[in-house]
Amino acid sequence: MKHRTMTSYRQGPSAPPLREETLGQLLRHTARSHPDREAVVDVPTGRRWTYAQLDENVDRLAAGLLQLGIDKADRVAIWSPNCAEWLFLQYATARIGAILVTVNPAYRSHELSYVLDQSGAALLVSAQRHKSSDYRAMVDEIRNDRPALRAVVFLDDPSWDALMVAGQDLPIGDLTAREAALKGTDPINIQYTSGTTGFPKGATLSHRNIINNGLFVGELCGYTEQDRICVPVPFYHCFGMVMGNLGSLTHAACVVIPAPSFEPMATLEAVQQERCTSLYGVPTMFIAELAEPSFGDYDLSSLRTGIMAGSPCPAEVMKQVQVFMPEVTICYGMTETSPVSTQTSADDELERRVSTVGRVHPHLEVKVVDPETGETVPEGAPGELCTRGYSVMLGYWQDAEKTAEAIDGEGWMHTGDLATMDASGYLQIVGRIKDVVIRGGENVYPREVEEFLYTHPDVADVQVVGVPDPKYGEELLAAVRLRPGATLTEAGLREFCSGKIAHYKVPRYVRFVTEFPMTVTGKIQKFKIREEAVNALRLQG
Repeated sequence: MKHRTMTSYRQGPSAPPLREETLGQLLRHTARSHPDREAVVDVPTGRRWTYAQLDENVDRLAAGLLQLGIDKADRVAIWSPNCAEWLFLQYATARIGAILVTVNPAYRSHELSYVLDQSGAALLVSAQRHKSSDYRAMVDEIRNDRPALRAVVFLDDPSWDALMVAGQDLPIGDLTAREAALKGTDPINIQYTSGTTGFPKGATLSHRNIINNGLFVGELCGYTEQDRICVPVPFYHCFGMVMGNLGSLTHAACVVIPAPSFEPMATLEAVQQERCTSLYGVPTMFIAELAEPSFGDYDLSSLRTGIMAGSPCPAEVMKQVQVFMPEVTICYGMTETSPVSTQTSADDELERRVSTVGRVHPHLEVKVVDPETGETVPEGAPGELCTRGYSVMLGYWQDAEKTAEAIDGEGWMHTGDLATMDASGYLQIVGRIKDVVIRGGENVYPREVEEFLYTHPDVADVQVVGVPDPKYGEELLAAVRLRPGATLTEAGLREFCSGKIAHYKVPRYVRFVTEFPMTVTGKIQKFKIREEAVNALRLQG
């Protein structure tokens, strides 16, 4: 009888081979192989680029960045909703070896200033405004106190036009020489992910990290140059810029941008208009699309595949989605792993596609360990999911201590998620060790929100927890203990948050309490705060 592995450990296949080129080289190769193939469609503006045109625009922008004095490993921050220029900058910075710092468009001045300072960004490329956010005003508010920030460029502005032509007289040899000096293992991206310390940590990723992750995501989606991928998820996150942009680039497919930020009808219209074959989204996006009264009026017959990821995917939603996207896949990962570690495949039976996060990707290892002992647990037993391989980040930017806490001496990334592995290697996520709240696909760490709320003069103590919500999966609840004589109200607390922290971090519920449930050793019991709030507010998921 063939021996079967009984422990929760699996190693992914070794094919196809890893790609070792830089992102700039990959784009040039794809542009030469498929010059006339459509690469990017920006639906809101009606603009389109073939791969040859994309490569030319990236060269112009890269030359402009060189002329501006951007050196290898300099940090260039981008603060903007989705647009074609975002993608141009992603490739242009990689082409010259600069490190792209992706800033969440929902951030406000407090968070922007932290990211610019921690990354030491030399250049900020920013939208002027989006929805209710006046980016120019917020940039003006904080730019004078940023010693490392040498320049700010705004999109749809003469400063962007000037950047695109600044390098037109640069000798082509300068750009070629810069590109030739780069390696696939060089860092090219810093993505900020909130941490339990209350301060975001900058996961630093290399060409090798994100090119190969995009490649394997696309392979499991069955992508070819014929595919057209509708990407309503944000580019600032790995879901958009790796699984979307690089999943497309590695297969010479086309990225379709339906809107600057997610709009259900705009997404459905883009799929219909552009005959998209693939659609991405977090569960709340698909729920919103399905809930559109006119959903049945759209011609979605071109859809073949897509990805649902970003937060736990409800089985019933997955079943509805696979009706019009028969090969839709589920992905699991985290920013620190570039991001995907496991994925379902089109030939998995429906039950596994709706109840698991699939099996390990090529060239990666996964294991489930006892959080206390570090020992690999038997199949079927819960434990912490760990992953190892090419996708693990280089580390947290300028934070060796936090890096060592996340990646152990053997190179295993500890995810903080609780999982089980079955006999066939399929993983189920069953819980979270950390306190992370996932609101509509956005990770919110309570400690970060608590640290901010502590700055209100009326707040003596505060505990933030996630409570169930039928639309977003989870919402934030703040249990607040006021200082003696304070008169702070729920509305007052939310007003204090407005414009200073991202909207999805502002607590939906506020409960004023005189004490918190505690253990005999003085540790606050957050699970009891959550239980009491759920009962008092009669909340249901």
